[in-house]
Amino acid sequence: MINLWVNGGRIAAWVGRSAFRSFIRQQSSGASSTASSAEEILHFGQLAPTWWDVRGPQRILHKMNLVRMDFVREVVLSQLKVGSETFIPGYNYHDMVSKPISQAIEKQISQDLQAKLSEKRLELLDVGCGGGIFAECAARLPYVSKVLGIDVTPECVEVAKAHSKLDPQLKDKLEYKMESLEKVPGQYDIVTCFEMLEHVDEPAAILRHAWQKVKPDGILVLSTINRGPLSWFTTIFVAENLLGLVPRGTHHLDKYINSAEISQWFQDEYPAAHKLLECKGTMYIPAKGWILHDQTDVGNYFMAFKKLA
Repeated sequence: MINLWVNGGRIAAWVGRSAFRSFIRQQSSGASSTASSAEEILHFGQLAPTWWDVRGPQRILHKMNLVRMDFVREVVLSQLKVGSETFIPGYNYHDMVSKPISQAIEKQISQDLQAKLSEKRLELLDVGCGGGIFAECAARLPYVSKVLGIDVTPECVEVAKAHSKLDPQLKDKLEYKMESLEKVPGQYDIVTCFEMLEHVDEPAAILRHAWQKVKPDGILVLSTINRGPLSWFTTIFVAENLLGLVPRGTHHLDKYINSAEISQWFQDEYPAAHKLLECKGTMYIPAKGWILHDQTDVGNYFMAFKKLA
């Protein structure tokens, strides 16, 4: 345990393997509850009225949603194949042809993939949807035919429903339910768990039930926070206590999960049934917003897993 002293106050932060051991215990004991604690439900219920205020307590989440959308889109695109009519050189054309020709080849491939994407009609389940920031945006995508957002905080679900009614085009594409994950029927092409694993008591149960909701060849996308001193400093001390970018009490270091631990969990639980498609770190830069980077073991991160048929 690392004891951190700030402004004369004692902050005890469990860093290292303690949270991972808890994660492993849940996995081996067969725990299946996806419920959140009463404290977490109360906290987010109090934030619900300001969920869609882009300058309010959730403004950082609104900014992060842009990166969420980009990450999901790029992952889906990576699983598409260009048509036979599109020419792809059987060599590293970047080094073998001139720049204009190389750019023309890339443009042709990109246009073909975009056309393939526009033909898709994917169904998406957003777990822990909160007030609906991501779910509502996802429902507007032309290649998404249906979005179900679920959450266990009634105030957040009501806010999400009310806001979606402002756009009549969402009526037949977007639905919200106050429901626990294990009670959701059916399977989906894409299941998302954004910024919610660090707010539940049994993250292994969430992952297990979320994986069960993914169709064969479907994708599970998640984002959460690595556990460590830097994460505590940026997400709790600076973001919550110093700058007030995030409401106090939102995060708890002992609930953070390292990206390597997520990967290991999938390797232990579903060794032959999953493929890690992408893992990216992300960080907030005040003058620029959220950006993606390749340092996946520090701070916030995104991961995408494909369920092998």
